[in-house]
Amino acid sequence: MSFRQTIHGQSRSDRGFKVVIDRKERKILISFDAKSTDLRHKAWIEQVKKRVGLGELDPQPYWGCDDLGHKVGTKLLNAFYVQAEVKIVRKKEFYHYTKVMMLQKFNFEGFLKALDEGKILVDFDAYTRHNHSTKFRMRQDALPMLYQKVTIVL
Repeated sequence: MSFRQTIHGQSRSDRGFKVVIDRKERKILISFDAKSTDLRHKAWIEQVKKRVGLGELDPQPYWGCDDLGHKVGTKLLNAFYVQAEVKIVRKKEFYHYTKVMMLQKFNFEGFLKALDEGKILVDFDAYTRHNHSTKFRMRQDALPMLYQKVTIVL
């Protein structure tokens, strides 16, 4: 058995999952609503109903904002974001750098906003005997949202 799903905070996935940010409790929750499941997944939802029921996830998975903010902040403290046009000539790649931004001071509120707006995605990739872990993926243009200071270098 496998479970693969990409979700975010803007809307529910075709299987009824969504990221919900609880700012009061300082948690990023994974929510499930069976009524939001697409008809294509009728057989799947019937299996879910038999095995665990169709209510909200219990226990409900979550990340604590303080823990996640610290972990992400140590990986993304400061960064450069470089945009380039690529041209291939005789099987060799050439890059023309069109924009360079220096990004400083990671801002977790920006991370939450990007997650809520669907600019940061959560990928689940789990199998019965092997879990490929959960990953955060970001839309390319959203990286500057995560920083307090953005300086255009080029």
